[in-house]
Amino acid sequence: MLTLIPHPTTPCPAVESLHVAMTRVNAGWHLCYTLRGDLQQLRIPAPQIPAAVDGLWEHTCFEAFIGVLNSAAYHEFNFSPSHQWAAYAFSDYRQRVDWQTSHAPRMVTTGTTGQLLVDIHLAVADFPANPAHQPLQLGLTAVLETAAGEKTYWALAHPTKRPDFHHRDGFTHAIWS
Repeated sequence: MLTLIPHPTTPCPAVESLHVAMTRVNAGWHLCYTLRGDLQQLRIPAPQIPAAVDGLWEHTCFEAFIGVLNSAAYHEFNFSPSHQWAAYAFSDYRQRVDWQTSHAPRMVTTGTTGQLLVDIHLAVADFPANPAHQPLQLGLTAVLETAAGEKTYWALAHPTKRPDFHHRDGFTHAIWS
């Protein structure tokens, strides 16, 4: 289980913990984000019809940044508790290129008092090209919006003074596809 921490400039006392568990399954990876705390103090998007939607990071969403070791290219995936999602490809730091997933992520969101689980299945086919079979570098992150509309930024690591999930030094977890 991996622990996400808040950026020092955006603490959120309502959150007790935010963890991500990862498991290799068939032709993909299962990610389970577990958020614990006073969820009444957070804006959790209401369920919607699953669809690709831009701008999810403007509200509560969970994210995965996936790059290949020694390559500047990476993919970004956003997952809203609403079941909406987004996927982007970049050739280098914040240099977006045209790309579409071959498989929509599968998502299940479960909420109880004090806990929100967001389960996601991502197809390996939608990871960045990796012909040399190098390790993949992951940046697992989240944007949490408080009831007051403030944003808090969570990640495995925060390498910069301001929140920046695209910074490759934040891609701290390695896996092999």
